[in-house]
Amino acid sequence: MLTILYFAWVREKVGTGEERVDPPSELTTARALAGWLAGRSEGHRAALGDLARLRVAVDQEFAGPDASIAGAREVAFFPPVTGG
Repeated sequence: MLTILYFAWVREKVGTGEERVDPPSELTTARALAGWLAGRSEGHRAALGDLARLRVAVDQEFAGPDASIAGAREVAFFPPVTGG
C-alpha cells in the first residue's frame, strides 16, 4: 500500500488530504501515478491533470514528476510554495 498526501488546493479538489492506494506495479514514476490517480474521480482529474502546476515529494524528499516511486511508502502532491 502507498500513502498519497494532498495539500492546499490539491486537497480541496480531491476532497481528502490522504488516501491509501495499491497502484498497479507497472506504475513506476510519480507522473504515471498521478495519471492513474486522475482516473479515480473528477476531483482527482482536476487536481492532478497538469503536473506542471504541482510539486511532488517521494518519501518526504522533493522530487520531479519522473522520479521513481518503486519501493516508496508515501507520495505527496502540492502546489509550489511561495514566500513573501
